[in-house]
This record gives sequence, structure tokens and C-alpha cells, in this order.
Amino acid sequence: MRIVFVDPGALRREMVLMAPVTTADGSGGHELTWVEEATVYGMIEPVSQESRFGAGQMRESHTHRITIRHRAGVASGMRLVRQSRIFEILTVHDPDETGRYLVCRAKERDL
Repeated sequence: MRIVFVDPGALRREMVLMAPVTTADGSGGHELTWVEEATVYGMIEPVSQESRFGAGQMRESHTHRITIRHRAGVASGMRLVRQSRIFEILTVHDPDETGRYLVCRAKERDL
């Protein structure tokens, strides 16, 4: 097993961890809302970006690696919000299986 070392001082970006909640809209459908789960601190690293042309416009996609202290319940489908930036969590894993950190692969969402 390879032990991952993270400088604790690098985990200084304050973010809000949010979970999706669906509620009935009264018309037989549902409405998606986001509920704040916790405030976490982490490190945001850009990984890749991509530009695609479609439907008469350019669409840009940005992927990030976000490292946070280990926390139970963090899962794909949740989001991390930092100021006006929204990061949709795609995958979550413990890089060295020690229960110290979680690494989230996230896609930055356009507002």
C-alpha cells in the first residue's frame, strides 16, 4: 500500500458539501433541491478541460481533483460549492485506504 501525504495547510479552501433531495411537486412529479450537509476544507486541483462545439455554441468542461479530510457519507451525485463555483462529484475514493482523506473527481458546472 502506498501512503499518500497531503500537506494539511493545503486543505484551506472552504466549501459547502450539499446533498440532493427530491420532493413531490404536487402535480405527480418531483422537484430537486440541494441541502447543506457540512462545511469542509479542501484542496482544489484542475485536472483537465475540454471544449466541444454543439448546437451552435461552444461548450467547455472542466474537471478537478478535490481532496478533503475523510468524512462519512460523501458520495457521487453530491456537490461541493465554493463561493460561486459548483463542483458536481463524479467519484469518491480513499487514496491509501487509511481513512484520512477523500479524493473527489468533480466536474465544474456552469451557472
